[in-house]
Amino acid sequence: MGSRIDRYIAGLFWLYFVGGLIVFITLFLAIDALSTMVTYKDAEALSLLRYYGAYLPELIYRMAPVACLLATIFTLSTLNRNNELVALFSSGMSLLRVTASVLISVAVISVGIFVVSDRILPGFTKKKNFIFFNEISKNPSLYSMVRNEKIWYRSKDSIFYIKTLNENAHEAQGLTLYYFSDKWDLIQMVTAKKVQMAGQNWNLFDGSVTLFTEDSSFPLTSQFEEKTIVMSEDSKDLSSTANTADVLSLKELSQFIKRNKEAGLDTLSYEVDYHSKYGFALAALVMTLAGIPFSVGRARSGGSMLNVGICLALVFVYWIFYSSALTLGKHGQIPPIAAAWIPNLAMAFFGLFFARRK
Repeated sequence: MGSRIDRYIAGLFWLYFVGGLIVFITLFLAIDALSTMVTYKDAEALSLLRYYGAYLPELIYRMAPVACLLATIFTLSTLNRNNELVALFSSGMSLLRVTASVLISVAVISVGIFVVSDRILPGFTKKKNFIFFNEISKNPSLYSMVRNEKIWYRSKDSIFYIKTLNENAHEAQGLTLYYFSDKWDLIQMVTAKKVQMAGQNWNLFDGSVTLFTEDSSFPLTSQFEEKTIVMSEDSKDLSSTANTADVLSLKELSQFIKRNKEAGLDTLSYEVDYHSKYGFALAALVMTLAGIPFSVGRARSGGSMLNVGICLALVFVYWIFYSSALTLGKHGQIPPIAAAWIPNLAMAFFGLFFARRK
């Protein structure tokens, strides 16, 4: 009897989950594609199709927790509307027991989210970025490939290498900048241990300038403590192309952090990103736990629109909490592991507390 009930409830959940995922992804693609076509009018249709094809795994990854929450709310609301919840409660089943098959399904989805983020997303993200900068925006100089701990970046008459980049603080460490002539002969090399980026003005600290001239058989090198240079690209454009966490697997990101720590570089932001990959994998489960208590007893007091409102409200609260925790973690206010896990633990406790009172 119980197994048939579980299969019935799980069937409802998966039906709503797949339907919700399709709706969310379709809406996002329609809005984003329209915006992209308006912004980049010269973009070819085939390039756009390839771009959004590479974008699809990330959309599934991002939308799955929301779809899980929506499916849970609609599943329990359907049972409530048909008075099936009353019958199940009368038979001695608790709310947590009724939703056991739903929670198991969400746990399976959470495992899938984790696998997708670690094994599939990095490759598709690299492909997506390559298509966008080379074929859609037609600005390949803004595309950078991150391999292990190295960020190589090409601009009109220069190439530079950055060992690590802190997007939030607009800082870089381990800069080597090569300037070339029109014939692509090396004419100058600039190095700096630390860089502060203020738009196009980059402040360099503890570095050197090496000049290569035809008049001298040896390069001429001078040291500096602080130096300001003007770059052709804004630091925001650079950071948007070098999001290490998105293009590296957990193993690669762990090695990236280890190597930069050994070099004495700041890895706080990357450590938060590392732990957040684990934390976000459980977002679907904790959001589902938080939504379960609010799915019961709502069938006659607002219907489907109220359910959608509850879903959006819970998503908004969780996302604000989650984003705030990550920001605090990246600014060193709380440990990286706490930044990734405190929102999940709080929402899970919140859901379990109210579910036990039903």
